[in-house]
Amino acid sequence: MGVGGSFWDLLKPYARHEGAGYLRGRRVAVDLSFWVVSHSTAVRARSPHARVPHLRTLFFRTLSLFAKMGAFPVFVVDGEPSPLKSQARAARFFRGSGMDLAALPSTEAEANADSPVQPRNAKFTRYVKECVELLEYLGMPVLRAKGEGEALCAQLNNEGHVDACITSDSDAFLFGAKTVIKVLRSNCKEPFECYNMADIESGLGLKRKQMVAMALLVGSDHDLHGVPGFGPETALRFVQLFDEDNILDKLYDIGKGVYPFIEGVNVPNIDDLPSPSTKSLPRARSPHCSHCGHPGNKKNHIKAGCNFCLVDSLENCVEKPAGFICECPSCDKARDLKEQRRNENWQIKVCKRIAAETNFPNEEIIKLYLSDNNLDNENGVPLLTWNKPDVEVLVDFLSFKQNWEPAYIRQRMLPMLSTIYLREMASSPSKSFLLYDQYVFHSIQRIKIRYGHPYYLVKWKRATRSTVSNDSRSKQTESDGKNDNVVVLDGDDEVVFSDEDEEDTVISQCTELLDEPDVPQVLDNDKNCFLLTDEDIHLVNAAFPDEAQRFQEEQRLKEAKSRTRKSKLNLASFETPKGPRPSGVQLSIKEFYRSKKGLGGDSGKDGLRKSSDVDLSKNLPKNVRRRLLFD
Repeated sequence: MGVGGSFWDLLKPYARHEGAGYLRGRRVAVDLSFWVVSHSTAVRARSPHARVPHLRTLFFRTLSLFAKMGAFPVFVVDGEPSPLKSQARAARFFRGSGMDLAALPSTEAEANADSPVQPRNAKFTRYVKECVELLEYLGMPVLRAKGEGEALCAQLNNEGHVDACITSDSDAFLFGAKTVIKVLRSNCKEPFECYNMADIESGLGLKRKQMVAMALLVGSDHDLHGVPGFGPETALRFVQLFDEDNILDKLYDIGKGVYPFIEGVNVPNIDDLPSPSTKSLPRARSPHCSHCGHPGNKKNHIKAGCNFCLVDSLENCVEKPAGFICECPSCDKARDLKEQRRNENWQIKVCKRIAAETNFPNEEIIKLYLSDNNLDNENGVPLLTWNKPDVEVLVDFLSFKQNWEPAYIRQRMLPMLSTIYLREMASSPSKSFLLYDQYVFHSIQRIKIRYGHPYYLVKWKRATRSTVSNDSRSKQTESDGKNDNVVVLDGDDEVVFSDEDEEDTVISQCTELLDEPDVPQVLDNDKNCFLLTDEDIHLVNAAFPDEAQRFQEEQRLKEAKSRTRKSKLNLASFETPKGPRPSGVQLSIKEFYRSKKGLGGDSGKDGLRKSSDVDLSKNLPKNVRRRLLFD
């Protein structure tokens, strides 16, 4: 949730939609609780029979974020929740259980003693523990927060340990986040919906402390109610009246009953200020004519005329149109004074609402948002490292938890393993590595566009056929008249396609589930076994620069040949075809006139000449030859 009301709608105009390469090579902090809660619900809605949806979602999302998008994720786990959040937790439980919110405990003591919340927390804690175990097998760094997970994500982003944080809680900005990714869709052209604090500051003029003040007025996870009568728009208008440095001090003054808009020795108390309805507006506008609306009165205009209408008598004075607004100095001054009085009345009204609240502002909430010690470790942020995944242990874990086949798990792990392999080759080109201890780099097949982002289709060759386990690939299927086949491994199923259809075939053997990555392909024949994967272009160029340069040269030669072939075809299309033209085809204008001229016979009986009588010497100018031919 974060800040109450429609706070995200207020920030929506400043969202940026980034492509798949936005996080490539960058570190990103992930609020694990956000993934467990939101995406488990989505998987259950789409696949009701999913065995453990939180593990399935975390597995595929991590592979997609690490391999397809090239990011370095850091997962953050919630610590002990703040006592201020107990009432919000109880409200979420009541809504999720379909219970009446009228039964919601009104005090913090009742909320902490509420028994239905405890079983749900115990179940959620078990989910998080299983997710942390899965992430450790995948080699991902996991940090535990002292309190809220989004608070530690924001701290890591603010201190420069990560470049962005993924969470749907808007109070991440209040904890100090600079870049928040609210929405992450793997299978689309622009998967990231990003919010940058710099864009919000330039658009709305809001900074961190001003957002904290808005949370105090509107409400948040730590104070569900806020101040009555305050929504996001009203709170935004109020906090924009003060600078970031003194906004919280002004809220303290208003909470004590001090009116903050008058500086001096005799500062009035809010309760002593007159009510907006009893304040009289001073008369600052001079009298105006009721007929034309200009300065002066009707009697004077009858005698001397109107200077603005430029007439001598009222008979020709222009009658003011509907909606007439006078632009004289007295009217402008009156309008400014009226707007000023309206703003003062509104300020007095909202200040009285704030002063009516007890214990406002809550100092504990302010300290919680402005704290920079959110890590459950006194030694500070540890060194972030990404280790190689323990594939065999991971296979045993997911086989037990998800009831997946080992071949299915190894197959889905290949994109992550190939990304790690390419990064190792880019950092240590002198060393020799094997992909999954079985495959070596063979060649680059082509450039593949996926969701608007280009990738290399890389071909890997199996080093020794005897080292390949029977579980890592399914049984080979041979097609009639073909030696090579594309075998797509999919657990219990296998699909076969010929090499000729390799580039244009889209495989959809079963319904794709949420965020499931693309399935690697295998080329298998009697002699060799090859693997096809989609890899990032920049990563392949860094890992294998010679092969990438050779492929780029071949691509340039192919493009040059293609352009030459197209130019020849365009020239051939303008040439007149030789030989008899088939019937029913329209003749060109030259052939049409030649056929008509030839119908006249020998000598000029009908005044026509034979085409043979016309001297069409090439020495003649072109316009002369045209006249001789068509005259």
